[in-house]
Amino acid sequence: MAVVNSSEASFRRNSSDVSTRNGSTVAERPAPYTNVIMPSLFGIICFLGIVGNLIVLYTIIKKKKLRCKQTVPDIFIFNLSLVDLLFLLGMPFLIHQLLGNGAWYFGAPLCTIITALDTNSQITSTNILTVMTLDRYLATVYPLKSTYIRTPYVAALVIGLVWLLSFLTIIPVWMYAGVMPLEDGSVRCALLLPNPETDIYWFTIYQFMLAFAIPLFIICVVYFKILQHMATTVVPLPQRSLRVRTKKVTRMAVAICSAFFICWAPFYILQLVHLGIDTPSVAFFYAYNFAISLGYANSCLNPFLYIALSETFKRQFMVAICPAKQQFRVNNNHSTTEASVCLKLAQESTQQTQFLEDFSPNSLPVAVALH
Repeated sequence: MAVVNSSEASFRRNSSDVSTRNGSTVAERPAPYTNVIMPSLFGIICFLGIVGNLIVLYTIIKKKKLRCKQTVPDIFIFNLSLVDLLFLLGMPFLIHQLLGNGAWYFGAPLCTIITALDTNSQITSTNILTVMTLDRYLATVYPLKSTYIRTPYVAALVIGLVWLLSFLTIIPVWMYAGVMPLEDGSVRCALLLPNPETDIYWFTIYQFMLAFAIPLFIICVVYFKILQHMATTVVPLPQRSLRVRTKKVTRMAVAICSAFFICWAPFYILQLVHLGIDTPSVAFFYAYNFAISLGYANSCLNPFLYIALSETFKRQFMVAICPAKQQFRVNNNHSTTEASVCLKLAQESTQQTQFLEDFSPNSLPVAVALH
């Protein structure tokens, strides 16, 4: 966000330009880069991401209004898109800060709220992605036994716990986010850690482990188990089509998880690298801003991955944006009712895990990508 996001929080040793610990300027930020290129890039990401996630949310809500049964994947996808949307809504503040040479004009309370929400969105999306991976494991390895666990009620309960856990893990951000005075008389939104020279180390490691390393390890192990199961299990011939569908769904889930970690890996790696740098160079400044762009781009990318790679989502989206009577017609050329539309969608998605069977997304790590 425009505020010193977790990213800026961890980089609190820097001023509005790239500077050393004692405040001496190391490199002046190129004006066209900070005033034109980066704001334009962030603006495009913000617009596309907000539109894409609103499409996902609208599609799921419209499905519910048609009285179609809500599925476990629906709940995961809805919350994941909601988290991505909240994360992207902080980008206008980041753009404003870039255009204002790092100054913050919105007051200390809003600085705390936006920084905390930004960090919370990142860690919540990571946790949802991890939970969805575990759900995929149950659906693939224990398709029958897991039906008693994989219910909408349980999924909603788990999502509620994920939000609560994410909120508790960002308590340090709520405690220390605030405005920091600059030499020119303006203020900047940052994490005002009690002992910046030492606290920055534990805070960066804390973020890295909770928002990236631990979820990455769990997801890799779970997908390895899934692939191992699919490679060694002999499925009876009548279930062959179901097995093919499961493989396609699993490949989709792996692709989306991979996109998530590819987009966020540079950001967290640079945070760790920065701990050993006293005087960041201009190259580091460029690389760091590029890493922030990738992190935000992941929240922008997910909805379009759903639309491009999920046939089920495409059909549900078409039902959401067009009247049902124009989408499905019976043999006598009369339009079907909304109930028949729901039945058709239910039949397409009931064979295994419905909505998620076609896709399984992501957002976002915990370090707030503010600058």
